[in-house]
Amino acid sequence: MAEIEFTKEQKETIEKKLKTYFQEELDRDLGQFEAQFLFDFLTAELGPYFYNQGLYDARALIEKRVEDIGESIYELEKITD
Repeated sequence: MAEIEFTKEQKETIEKKLKTYFQEELDRDLGQFEAQFLFDFLTAELGPYFYNQGLYDARALIEKRVEDIGESIYELEKITD
């Protein structure tokens, strides 16, 4: 599996959200390095679960679309003797 990667901007946004969450919900200041380490941990340890769920959801959507296409093609069949 390819490593999960984020742009610098995405990473900064996520780290800011982590810091805000810790401050608002846990009343704890999270330093820049702590936020980076937590982000790296979450990405490495939990990221694959979210990534895989996204794949499963995409697969289910594609399978449904293929089934719909198959039904549409079946509806185009002409009656034969």
